[in-house]
Amino acid sequence: MSKSTDSSAILETVSNAIVNVADKLSPSVVRIGAGRWRGGTGTVWSRDGHIVTSNHVLGRTDEIEVGFSDGTKQVAKVVGRDPYSDIALLKIDSDHLSPVEAGDSDALKVGQFVLALANPMGRNPSATYGIVTNPAFSIRSWWGGAPNKVLVTDARLNPGYSGGPLVDARGRVIGINAAYANNRGISIPVNTVKAVVDKLMQDGKIKHAYLGIVADSIRLPENIANQPDINQPGGLIIYNVEQDSAAKKAGLTMGDVVVKLDGKQVEDIMDLHEMLDDKAIGKRVKLSVLRGEKLIELTATPTESEQ
Repeated sequence: MSKSTDSSAILETVSNAIVNVADKLSPSVVRIGAGRWRGGTGTVWSRDGHIVTSNHVLGRTDEIEVGFSDGTKQVAKVVGRDPYSDIALLKIDSDHLSPVEAGDSDALKVGQFVLALANPMGRNPSATYGIVTNPAFSIRSWWGGAPNKVLVTDARLNPGYSGGPLVDARGRVIGINAAYANNRGISIPVNTVKAVVDKLMQDGKIKHAYLGIVADSIRLPENIANQPDINQPGGLIIYNVEQDSAAKKAGLTMGDVVVKLDGKQVEDIMDLHEMLDDKAIGKRVKLSVLRGEKLIELTATPTESEQ
């Protein structure tokens, strides 16, 4: 057998494997939205009618049409949504859907093959492929939320791919596609999705602790950053404090720089979001704050975010 024949056989094997994964997942990839124009995509999460999609696909609606690859359509109700992770959960009346198999996004490696699927037209799903370029990239969300980490690939996510599954070579879901920016596909890691879905099923929303500040990252002067009780390059400078908020009651004021929360470094807004989860609601937290060049300690009790 010639080398060219060997190469052709290998390519055919890879091609068939990709086709098999796409065919296997076809019943689990649905259209979200109605009308003649391109919609978004949903991922069948459970046999009993739960479907995951991107929150930004839904807008403000409480009900939306779901279209399956076999041509059937059904109206789904919004169970709950989380703008911070850009994940929403839908429910239709069914007990025979074909759910996806969830993988483990914490085990992803750079260079790993991925396949992104979508069904924005409500017919046969479409697909693109690529590799993982960063399995845990910190990013501030452009749609108003702030997911802790996102999964970055070079798979092209065309319009309508939001809410569809990103899968590995075995067809296990490793992320939910969210956006395409700077020639990179942005997906929410499936381990984040699993946690969000569990809470949405239980409570219909995700609880977040809230201080009531408008703030941004700032680099500290070297002589302050190197102080033993600070020892970090940056902090979070406060531009505004809401009236009657937890931050206001704690004594925070415009111009303060938060450097630590309960002893953990705070250098940007993402650090704060990671620490202010639902467990911090109603719990007293200690803030280490630079006021001028003086480090002071304040105590705040975060409330539940209304978002």
